[in-house]
Amino acid sequence: MKKKVIVWILAGMMLVSSFGVQAESPGDAAPAETAGEQEGAAAPTADDAAGAGQPGEKPEGDAQPEGGAGQPGEKPEGDAAQPEGDAQPEGGAGQPGKKPQVGADQPGDGAAQPEGGAGQPEEKPANSDAQVSEEGEVTEPITKEDRPYLSLGANLSEEQRATVLELLGINPAELSEYDVIYTTIDEEYRYLGAYLSSDIIGTGSLSSVLVVKRDPGNGINITTKNISHCTIGMYKNALITAGLTDADIIVAAPFPVSGTAALVGAMKAYAVMTGEEVSEESMDAALNELVLTGDLAESIGDSKQVEEFIAYLKQQIVENHLETEEEIRAAIEEACDKLDIVLSESEIQQVISLLQKIGSLDLDIDSIMNQAKDLYDRIAGYAEENGFWDKIVAFFNAIIDFFKNLFR
Repeated sequence: MKKKVIVWILAGMMLVSSFGVQAESPGDAAPAETAGEQEGAAAPTADDAAGAGQPGEKPEGDAQPEGGAGQPGEKPEGDAAQPEGDAQPEGGAGQPGKKPQVGADQPGDGAAQPEGGAGQPEEKPANSDAQVSEEGEVTEPITKEDRPYLSLGANLSEEQRATVLELLGINPAELSEYDVIYTTIDEEYRYLGAYLSSDIIGTGSLSSVLVVKRDPGNGINITTKNISHCTIGMYKNALITAGLTDADIIVAAPFPVSGTAALVGAMKAYAVMTGEEVSEESMDAALNELVLTGDLAESIGDSKQVEEFIAYLKQQIVENHLETEEEIRAAIEEACDKLDIVLSESEIQQVISLLQKIGSLDLDIDSIMNQAKDLYDRIAGYAEENGFWDKIVAFFNAIIDFFKNLFR
């Protein structure tokens, strides 16, 4: 009986123990589950890492670039999201609502700008880098006390006239103290119509010229401003053909122009100033020369070479009294050979026609060479070279003749 009681007690204890284990199981499992979560947090996935450090939790797809950059109007929390030292794209570009620092891309007081203020409209056309001009020869200022003559293009607007006067060194307030004449578009057509088409001459006269008479021996000195086609040497050659002597001349336009019509104004101003009429023949030959020289310069591609070519031929025509077409053609061929110039037959015919006009004028070779001394100094070597080789050829011909005579 005692044994049965002990067995029943042991069985009851085991049953009670079994119920106790089952009652405690839910509570014991919770800590294990929490531990599992903590273990997972210690090793986040790559996706979780991208959102690390963001305040709060955001739905997927709202993730922002590092530091929150590129989100206009939203300031990242604290300074942690800002690039080191608040670094921004150069000049602050791309930062909405924020003004870039002056000196980067925006003009401003004291701001660094591209050299010459590129992109900004020039306030004074006279100082513009786009201005077309050669290094001028007129070194002595032309003042109202010199009593110069001014030929203005008749179609200049008020603004254009102000620009031209500034280029010529004239105070507009003192214009009434100058002797002023005007060159009209009708005059340009009258003198240039035979050599230039109407689309080149245009519909308005703009080129202007300031002319002052200088002492004998001064020669012709020229400065150009905003002249894109005619060179100083071309003007000089043509004005000498027209008979002008000892003058300083400034040619200007309000913007780059060919400058062909300026020769009309220069000859008009000179004639009025000196009282020496420029004949129709002289004016025609001078304008023909200026236009043809410009055309040849474009064809050959070297204006200096063409200036020397025409000057040399002019010297040969006047000095050697060449008159016939054969003589003139021979001189042209010789000049082409010396200067290594190739002309078409049409161009040769045009040069012959011009030189025949020049030959018919009463030009003095000494005056021609004195008025353009620098130009003729440049071509002096051609004549000297010719004389030198003539002597060499003559020397060898003499030796040949000597030996021929020995065996006769």
